[in-house]
Amino acid sequence: MAGDNNAEPSSGGGGVPSAAQGHGLSMNECKKMIQRSLKDPKVKFLKEQLEKSGCVIGSNFIKGYTCKEAVGGGYSRGEGVVVCCNHLLIQDQVTQVVIHELIHAYDDCRAANFDWNNCAHHACSEIRAAHLSGDCHYKRELVRGFLQLRGHEQECVRRRVLQSLASNPNCSELGAKDAMEAVWNICYNDTKPFDKVP
Repeated sequence: MAGDNNAEPSSGGGGVPSAAQGHGLSMNECKKMIQRSLKDPKVKFLKEQLEKSGCVIGSNFIKGYTCKEAVGGGYSRGEGVVVCCNHLLIQDQVTQVVIHELIHAYDDCRAANFDWNNCAHHACSEIRAAHLSGDCHYKRELVRGFLQLRGHEQECVRRRVLQSLASNPNCSELGAKDAMEAVWNICYNDTKPFDKVP
């Protein structure tokens, strides 16, 4: 789960289209793609905002990893962002994971009392990450096999939030739904650090 202090990342980028286990990018390809993602305007902006918020981002804050779970990446407090190279295939996926996880890092940084074990806190960050990162852009949804065009974005965000919360041992299925609904309006409309949804 995002914010988990375990070495094995999970959630965060969960739901990103992934390659079959062990058939994704090589570590070398992945590291090159991570470096290219650092030139993306959203990634640059998020890194700047993290630093302005007082969060130190070292050169090893975003790293490639071979993940056991079928997720795109994860964020862990004190560890940084992990990109699950073996579950990704193309540059767009790597950049998307980096953006998504940097939003989690920003949320963790800006709230002194942020608790990843709290379903409502976790749900809020997942809502924001899915909504602000472009995870639910209609083209990505079509690639995933979701063909609904009207109202697809909010439906996608809800689906991805529940997928991520499923990995949080402190959130039951019902608890995850309740937490998501309780914070939906505030968190869906919170676009910080962006002025509006990018």
